[in-house]
Amino acid sequence: MTVLELVEKYTSTKNGVRPTTVAGYGTVINLLKKDPFGKRRSDTVRISDAKCWLIHLQQVEKKSYSSIHSIRGVLRPAFQLAVDDDLIRKNPFQFQLMEVVVNDSVTREAISRAEERKFLRFVKEDPHFCRYYEGIYILFKTGLRISEFCGLTISDIDFKEHTINIDHQLQKKSKIGYYIQETKTTSGTRKIPMTADVEECFRKIIEKRNPPKAEPMVDGKSGFLYFDKNGSICYSLHWEHYFQHIIQKYNNTYKVQMPVITPHVCRHTYCTNMAKSGMNPKALQYLMGHSEISVTLNTYTHVNLEDAREEIARIQVV
Repeated sequence: MTVLELVEKYTSTKNGVRPTTVAGYGTVINLLKKDPFGKRRSDTVRISDAKCWLIHLQQVEKKSYSSIHSIRGVLRPAFQLAVDDDLIRKNPFQFQLMEVVVNDSVTREAISRAEERKFLRFVKEDPHFCRYYEGIYILFKTGLRISEFCGLTISDIDFKEHTINIDHQLQKKSKIGYYIQETKTTSGTRKIPMTADVEECFRKIIEKRNPPKAEPMVDGKSGFLYFDKNGSICYSLHWEHYFQHIIQKYNNTYKVQMPVITPHVCRHTYCTNMAKSGMNPKALQYLMGHSEISVTLNTYTHVNLEDAREEIARIQVV
């Protein structure tokens, strides 16, 4: 059995997976169809062969670390299937990836409170981009994933209880179109409280929303908050583009350049601000919808020497 055949067999056993996962399987299979490694007999692949191939993908094929991480994420369980079926004795992909290839991923840093204020003020005062101000403000002040925000409908905003119901996300794929997907993890399903300013933003969005005559419905859900000029529901890619255009205009206007800001940077920034404000880590984990506290503490909070000094001064007993 070749490596390609092994991966195809493994993916055929995975039923009920998300469309994004299916697309990831397809990417790896297409790579193996073109790459000589895919034609190798799976029982002849040694650990050193697996490592050399991944190094080749990064250094010669110029694949990013995240792409190689995804590729290895399919190859490792595929070879584990061969181990479990007694076809091979040892899984050649059972090693730490960071010990083999260089992690060249760009870390998405949180922006400072001052930068956040400048950015929001610019959006609010801009005659074109002000239409997105409320949505961007909500992203900064709730830490919602952009797919969660795009999936919100009017019925998810509870003005009586002052909460936002998050139990799904909106996705779109070229061959599938719009579809509703469950939250990223079971912890992602949550209700989060609205502050008065966030609540006011939602009221303005609902007041100004301009859906097409035939209200779009996706997997039984309707009442989405934002639509583009063609009447299509705004999804994550729309917002990525809005942020890009806003940053471009800001940096063309001012000498002091604004760092890269994306919807996910808003999420990083919210989590970091809450952590610096002394929020209980478990409460912050709940608000972010993280399944593990380590994700909240290690991935999304950015602190520096000055933060450490302030914290020491705050708790120091005189």
